[in-house]
Amino acid sequence: MAVQQNKKSPSRRNMRRSHDGLPSAALALEPTTGEVHLRHHVSPTGYYRGKKVVKTKSDE
Repeated sequence: MAVQQNKKSPSRRNMRRSHDGLPSAALALEPTTGEVHLRHHVSPTGYYRGKKVVKTKSDE
């Protein structure tokens, strides 16, 4: 089992944890429907950048 030889200082500990706080997901607003969706993803209604790209069940 690995055992530390020297105690890690609070400064070093906090530097190690600096990347733990993840930013919130980037959201985009669909111009045609006004829906909020993840950036670079198709909206739930099948629109991407103002154009219908995926058929949904409501379209049939």
